[in-house]
Amino acid sequence: MDKTDIDSSVTATALEALLMPHLSNGRVIALKRLSGGANMETWSFDYIGDDELLAPLILRREPGIENHDEQQDGPKLGVSALSLDTEAALVSAVADMGVAVPKVVCIVPEHSPLGPGYVMSREWGEALPNKLFSEPQYAKILPEIPFQAGVVLAGIHAVPVDSLPKLTPSLPLLTRLDDFQSLIDRFGNSSPVHQIAVDWLRKNQQPCPSLTLVHGDFRNGNLLIGPQGLSSVLDWELAHIGDPVEDLGYFCANVWRFGRYEKTAGGFGAAEDLLAGYLSVAGHAPSLSQLRYWQLFAALNWGLITLTMLEMYRSGQDATLERAAIGRRMSESEIDILLLLDDV
Repeated sequence: MDKTDIDSSVTATALEALLMPHLSNGRVIALKRLSGGANMETWSFDYIGDDELLAPLILRREPGIENHDEQQDGPKLGVSALSLDTEAALVSAVADMGVAVPKVVCIVPEHSPLGPGYVMSREWGEALPNKLFSEPQYAKILPEIPFQAGVVLAGIHAVPVDSLPKLTPSLPLLTRLDDFQSLIDRFGNSSPVHQIAVDWLRKNQQPCPSLTLVHGDFRNGNLLIGPQGLSSVLDWELAHIGDPVEDLGYFCANVWRFGRYEKTAGGFGAAEDLLAGYLSVAGHAPSLSQLRYWQLFAALNWGLITLTMLEMYRSGQDATLERAAIGRRMSESEIDILLLLDDV
C-alpha cells in the first residue's frame, strides 16, 4: 500500500467519524482527490448507509495535511484570504440569500486528522474548461453563460454585508494597490511591466459608489455548468468586501479564457452579454471602460500570484511541480498588461 492509499484510508475513516452526527451512520466510498485547486485540496466521495447513497459530498481542506509537522518554521506565503471555517460560514450566508452554491454539511473540528476544512454537498455539473470547450453536450449552452454569470454576480453583490462572517476582510481599491506594491517590492521589482501597471491603476482609479461582497475568484474553472447553464459557484476562499466591478473584470481576464481569447467573458462569449445579465438584476452595470480597468487589475493580480507560487516553491514551503509550473507563467501577465494598456 503506497502513501496515497494510506492517506486516503485515514481520510475516509476520519470522514465517517465526522459525518455520523450529521447524516446518521454510514460509510465513505469512492474517495478521490480532484484535479485543480492550487490553494486547497478538494476530495470527492459518496456517503452510503445500508447500500443506499445518503449523500454525494465534497471535502475541502488545506493541502498537505498529512505532513503538517514537517512544514518549515517562519512566515508562510499564500494567496488565500479566508480561513476555511470562515469560508464555510460565508458560503452558508450567501446560500441563505439564494445564491447557487453547495450546501455546507459541517465544519471539520479542531484537532481532527483531516486538518482545517469543511464538508459540502457535491453539486452536479462540469467545471473543467477543457471539457466544457471540447465536449459537444455543452456547445449550445456556453454562449448563454456570460448573461447567466452577470445575473449570478448581481445576486452575489446584493448579499447584505452585515450578514457576512465578521472575519470577512474589507479590501478597498487603495488597500489592494498597496498590497500589490508590497509584493512587487518583495519580489525584487522583477517586472517593470508590473510596476507600470500598478502606477497606472493608481493614476486612473475608478469611482466605487458602494462596497459589496466580492467573490474574488469568479472565473471559468470555479463555476459548475450543466445542461441548463451555470448551476453553482465554487471556491470562495478569496471572497472579501470590495468594489463589485472587480468580479466582472476578473471573469473577463485573458488568463481565464483558456485559449478562447476572442470570447472576452470567460472564454464563453461577449462582455456585453455579461453586462446585460448584470443590468437585468442590479438595474445598473459598469461601462466597458470600467471593465477594462479591472481586467488590467486582474492581469496584474495574476502576475503577482505566479511570483508568489514561485517563491513558495523556491522556499520549500510547497515544493510541488504545480507551484513551479504556475511560477513560470509570469510573462503571460506582462503580455496581457501591455495589450490592455495599448487599448486604453
